[in-house]
Amino acid sequence: MNESPIENSPKATATPSNPFAQFSLGTLDKYLEGDKILWLVIILLSLFSFLVVYSATGTVAFKTMKGSFFYMLRHAGHMTLALGAVWLAHKVDYRYYAKLSRLALLIAVPLLIAAWLFGSTVNDANRWLAIPFTGITFQPSDFAKLALIASIASMLAKRQDNVNDLQDIMPVLAWTGIICTLIGMSNVSTATLLFFTSMILMYIGRVSVNQLILFFLTGVVSIMLALVIGQRLETASSRMDRFMNPTSEQRFQEEQGYIAVSTGGFVGKGPGNSDQRNFLPNAFSDFIYAIIIEEYGLLGGLFILGLYVLLLYRGMVIMATSTNPFGGILAAGLSLSIVIQALAHMAVVVGLVPVTGLTLPLLSMGGTSLAFTGLSLGVILSVSRGDVDNAVTVAQNQDETGNVERS
Repeated sequence: MNESPIENSPKATATPSNPFAQFSLGTLDKYLEGDKILWLVIILLSLFSFLVVYSATGTVAFKTMKGSFFYMLRHAGHMTLALGAVWLAHKVDYRYYAKLSRLALLIAVPLLIAAWLFGSTVNDANRWLAIPFTGITFQPSDFAKLALIASIASMLAKRQDNVNDLQDIMPVLAWTGIICTLIGMSNVSTATLLFFTSMILMYIGRVSVNQLILFFLTGVVSIMLALVIGQRLETASSRMDRFMNPTSEQRFQEEQGYIAVSTGGFVGKGPGNSDQRNFLPNAFSDFIYAIIIEEYGLLGGLFILGLYVLLLYRGMVIMATSTNPFGGILAAGLSLSIVIQALAHMAVVVGLVPVTGLTLPLLSMGGTSLAFTGLSLGVILSVSRGDVDNAVTVAQNQDETGNVERS
C-alpha cells in the first residue's frame, strides 16, 4: 500500500513546539541579560528578605501601632526600588561608568561633608541627608563607596603599564584617603571595610608590595584621623571595650543575638517563630542574620552564606572573562564590597568581631542601602554582558583633547 503523502510531510513529522516556553526563555534573555546565576542569587536573596523582614519587624510594628503590613509595604517599596536599580544599571554599558566615576567622587565629597556637619543624627552620628521637599533621607556614604570603587577601577585600568610608578598611583592613594576619612568621621566600620576592599583592588590591579604598604599606611592614617576629628571615637572605644570584656553589663544587644543563634538548632524554630525579635534591638537591620539562624537554623544560615559566596564567585568569574581591564576590576570591587559587608555582619552576629552597625546587603530592611546595593549588582551584571556598545569604545579610547588613553 502506498504511504500517504500527508504522513511523510514535514508538518506531520515535526515535533510540536511550546510557544509559552519559547516566550519565557526569550523574555528572560531579552530583559534579564548578563550572568543568569547572579540573577538567581539576587532573586533568592530578595524573596528571602521579605520572609525575614516581615518576622523581624513584628515587635516594632506592635510598639509603634502601625502594624506589620505597614513595614512590609514600606520594605516592598524599597525592594522594588533596589530591583529597579539592578535592572536599569545592567542595561547601561558599564564603560559609561568610567566617565562618570570622577564626577561622582567630586559630588560625594561635599555630600559627605554636609552629612557630617548638618545631617540627621542617628545613634550619635550624622550620616543622613534629607532631600528637600520629599521627606526622603539617604546616606552619602553608600554613594561614595560606589563612586570610589568605580574610580579606582578606572584609574588602575588606565595605568596598567605604569601601575608601580608612584606618581601614577598617587591619585588612587589620595582619593582613597579623602573618601575613607570623610566616611569614617561618622561611620568608622564602613570606612574600614571600604579601605580593605580598595586595598584588595590594588592587589588585583597588579600594584607592587611597596605600593601596597604605602596604601596601607594611607588607610591607617585616614581611619585614625577620622576617629580624632569625627564623631565616633567614643562609640568605637565603647564597642571595642564590650567586645574585649565579655562580662560587661552593656552587652545587651550582643547577648540577645547570641541567644537567637544558640537556640536556632539545625533547622530553626520555623518562619515567624523567633522569640528574640521581642528583645533584640535592630533585629530587622543590624542583627537580621541572628533572626535568620533562629528561625531557619544552621541550615538556613549556611544557605544565606552560600548565596553570598556564590555571588563573590560569579563576580570573580566575570572579572576573569572580561575583555576590558576596567570592567574586570569594577566587577571584582563591587562583588567584594557587597560580600565583605555581608561577612562582617555575620561575624558580628556570631561574636567574632565587635558590633559594627552594618546591614546585611539585600536582606536587611533599609532604603538607600538597598538601592545602592541594587545599583552595584546591576553594574556587575552589565560587565557580565560584555562590550555591547561600540560607540563607547571610541569614547573610552579618547580623552577630552583627543589623545589616546592607556587602557
